[in-house]
Parts: sequence; structure tokens; C-alpha cells
Amino acid sequence: MGSTRERLVPPMPGNILWGWLGPLLVAAFGAVLRFADLGRPHAVMFDETYYAKDAFALITFGVERKALGSNEDPVADRMLIAGDTRIWEQCVPPDTGVCPLYVAHPPLGKWMIGVGEQLFGVDPFGWRFAAAVTGVLSILILARVARRMTRSTLLGCLAGLLLALDGLHFVLSRTALLDGLLTFWVLAGFACLVADRDHMRARLVDWYESSPLSEQGPWLGMRPWRIAAGACLGAACAVKWSGIFFLVAFAVMSLVWDAGARRAIGLRRPYTGALNRDAPTALLGMALIPALTYVASWAGWFASPLGWGRNWAQATSQGPFYFVFDSARSWLAYHFQVLGFHNGLSTPHPYQSEPWQWPLLLRPVAFHYESVKPGCGDANGCSEAVLGVGTPVIWYGALAALIAMVAWYVATRDWRAGAVLLAYAVGWLPWFYYAIADNRTMYLFYAVPLVPFMVLAVVLAAGLLIGPADAPPNRRALGAALAGTFALLALANFGWLHPVLTGEVIPYQEWWRRMLLRGWV
Repeated sequence: MGSTRERLVPPMPGNILWGWLGPLLVAAFGAVLRFADLGRPHAVMFDETYYAKDAFALITFGVERKALGSNEDPVADRMLIAGDTRIWEQCVPPDTGVCPLYVAHPPLGKWMIGVGEQLFGVDPFGWRFAAAVTGVLSILILARVARRMTRSTLLGCLAGLLLALDGLHFVLSRTALLDGLLTFWVLAGFACLVADRDHMRARLVDWYESSPLSEQGPWLGMRPWRIAAGACLGAACAVKWSGIFFLVAFAVMSLVWDAGARRAIGLRRPYTGALNRDAPTALLGMALIPALTYVASWAGWFASPLGWGRNWAQATSQGPFYFVFDSARSWLAYHFQVLGFHNGLSTPHPYQSEPWQWPLLLRPVAFHYESVKPGCGDANGCSEAVLGVGTPVIWYGALAALIAMVAWYVATRDWRAGAVLLAYAVGWLPWFYYAIADNRTMYLFYAVPLVPFMVLAVVLAAGLLIGPADAPPNRRALGAALAGTFALLALANFGWLHPVLTGEVIPYQEWWRRMLLRGWV
């Protein structure tokens, strides 16, 4: 019986204190990096011109509103930085009819940005605060989930450290864009499902040890970790619609894990058992809960007469039932408009890139660049840049690790390799469809949700190199040395790029030396 438990639920590494303290220390290191000079550059960077204003409108009106001029108007940007509420002057009643703003993304990410603005003011620090917090929490979550997947506190801390040192995740943790917030919710949902897998298998072993066997096995309860995963993945969809790919894939993955556990314990009808016993609660956790979370994120739009396409007067004219019906009809019509926008988004942009270019870091996005005149300390002038690019050591190392994961999964069907490959595939491959079918404008930072799973691939590969606890000492020493060397190279690579990730004013020649590929310029 004991061997069955150890086989289905391997014990976690011994010291619970270090199981938390190690990841917390790594997260604290990431927090120092992300919060240091968070308000620099003191400017509106790239698409912050949309999301910081939308967040300001949400905390002011409950819905997005149109700023003076246009959302990309430099005057409006300066008013935003100053926290000047006259930016909404035209939206003070009586409404002129030009105030409702058509937006292409759900509101949750902008509400999160708005919380920072509400707490710390409408300035660069305020609107980047949510991204920094979720970036740091992502480091902690990844360290903990990697520890659970590898049963090694050291490998868990390595995962957190590598995420802290990735340039793309770092920049998105210091920028008021939606993709970093999406990454947080996707990773949180994945971590909840990994925890649910352990708890589910432990309950199954408890039943196996204390109950008569049956062909299908027991019902395992409401599965609170799976419900939490559904809420997180629903939140991911409420930040950007691309979260739906992860929601669907992870829901299927969770059911496959259920069936695999029933099969591993020796049940004669494991797949029927998973369908009959697990699928009903999976529908609650991975369908109903995400849907409710997504709809709840639109509460401001439902409650306000000022939103785009709201038809408030019509909805309130014939009683409560008609209000619900007409509000839902208007909401769905809005969604079809947004779907049409995304399918037709093909306006060329100088920093756009194709999905096949992303793993190679061929064309990153310059979120901010400003030439500083002579007088900055260098006769040739200086540069102030924020380049949204990954740390090459980590990204190219992850490519090799992902190839290793494919070989490992084919050879062993190890669930960890399968989970990492699935997450990477559903975060990357759908963009090829949009590139081919719609010729859609896309950017490297769309790949930031892949970064935690790239890091997991590296850490799992490191675990293979080091070997199990009973491996020969020489092998373990060599594997640990290789993993440590990789971490040091990642640290050095990140340190070299740091000035062009944070908007530090450096001599022009120093900026140029850090443009490692022609496409970075």
C-alpha cells in the first residue's frame, strides 16, 4: 500500500520552511529588480497610451471613455502623466455623444492597472504597479509549482530565479500592458491544476487503501483547487481573449490526469470513471466558474449607462426582465464587433513580427527610445531605451530544453514534459493561424505567457541532468555544476542587457553594443 502512495503521490522535499523561504527569497530578488525606479522612464511607453487611459477612465466612470483629442494624442499623454482629470472634460454631462470608447479587450486587466492608479496616483509608477506586483507573484508561483513538479526545493528556486532574470518578463512586469497580467493568471491557473492533481491522487489512494475496489472508482469531491484554477483561467480570458486557448487545453489536460490516476491505481474502467465521476465537477470548475468570472469582469459596463453599445435607455424602459435580456443582447453584439476587429487587425507596424520569429528573438519591440543630446556625459550623445526582449541565454537554452522534453515525453510519457509542451503549444501555435489566415499584426511580447513554461522546460532538463537522489555522486555533481553555470550565464546576460530594459541613460555606443541582432534596432 505504501508503495502505491509513493508511486502516485511522491513525497514533497523535507523542510517545509525552506519550501516557502527559498521561493520567497527568489521572489524578493525579483521584486527589487522590478520595483527599482519603476516610474522610469517618466513617459507613456508604447501601448500604455491606451491601457493607462482606459484604467483611469474605469476608476473614474466605471467604463472606458474617450480622452481629449484621441488616445494617442501627445497632449492627452501629458495630461495623463499629470493625472489631469480635464482629460475627460468632454465626458462631463451633458454627454456630447463622442465619449463612449470602443475597446478591443475585456476590462479586467485595465481594472488591475486602475487599482495602482487609485492607490499611487495616475503616473507611471501608479499604472505600472499592478504589472510589477503580478510579475513578482508569478516568480513565487513558478518557484512553488516547479518545486511541486520536481519534488526539489532547489530546482523550484532555480525556476523562480530564471523567470526573475528573463528580459521580456521583466519588461512586461514594468509596463502597463495586458500581456504580463495575462501571464500571471495563466500561470496561477496552471499551478492550481498541478496542486489539484496531487490532492486528487492523494484522495484516490486514501479510497484505495480503505474501501472495496470498484470498476470506476469514487467521486473525489468538489475539488477546490480545480475551481480556483477555473477562476484564474476565467480571469485570464477577462484580460485577453487569448486566455481561452489555455482554458480549453488545461481543462482537457486535467481530465486526462484524472483518467491516468484511475488507471495507475488499477481500476478496470478508468476512462469511464473519469467521465462519470470527474467530468461533472470539471464542468463546474473549468466551464461555469470561468464563464461567471469573465462576465463579472464586465460589471462596470453592465452597471453604467456610459459604455460603448450599452443602450441603457432601451434596456431600462420595460422592467427588470427586459433589462437583463437587452443588456445581454447588447453585450453579445459588442463581442461580435470585437471579434471582427481582431480578425481584421492587419495594419503594418515597424515592430511587428511573425510567430516563428519569437523563439529566436529576431524582432523585439522598442517600448521606448529617446536620444539624449550631447551634455549627457558623452560627446556623441546618449540613449534612453526600453527594449522588450527576452534574455537570450534563457530563450535559446529553453529551445534545447523543449526539444529534450519532446524526446523525454515520447520515451516515458512523463506528465510533466507533456504539461509543459502542451502549455507552450497552445500559447504559440494558434498565432500561426492568425498569421496565415488573417495576416494579423503581431508582436514578440505576445509570447510572454510562454516564458514560465520555457523556464519549466529548462528546470526539468536540469533535473534530468542531475538525476534522482540515488544517482551516482559524480553525475549529480556534474549536473548541478551545469545547471549552476547556466544560471550564472543567465544572470550575466540579464545584467548586460539591464540598461536597455529599464530606460537607463547610457552612451549611444553602449546602447548599440547591446543590440545583439540586427532586428533589435
